[in-house]
Amino acid sequence: QVQPVESGGGLVQAGGSLRVSCKASRAITSVFNSKTMGWYRQAPGKQRALVATITRLSNTNYADTVKGRFTISRDNANKKVYLQMNNLKPEDTAIYYCNTDTQEWSWGQGAQVTVAS
Repeated sequence: QVQPVESGGGLVQAGGSLRVSCKASRAITSVFNSKTMGWYRQAPGKQRALVATITRLSNTNYADTVKGRFTISRDNANKKVYLQMNNLKPEDTAIYYCNTDTQEWSWGQGAQVTVAS
């Protein structure tokens, strides 16, 4: 079973930037390359929500709340997905997870992102 491993979270002031990364080590490379990947986040007391997706051809889509501030990218050779987050706001505070767009893999431990006002 594939369980992505997220990294790169932290504490940042509002207006700052962070990049989170995700590696799907146990995925077969060709399988990873065929998947649309997504970043999700779960804020305290709220359900997990989709933030951004990237197709195998690197077409991207974003939730309205992060559009223009976040950028998703992928490195197929290394089975990695990234989320560059700029102009962070306190409401972006959450645990960030990656998974396929259909959530078919196990959830990792996530990366905690905390934005101080």
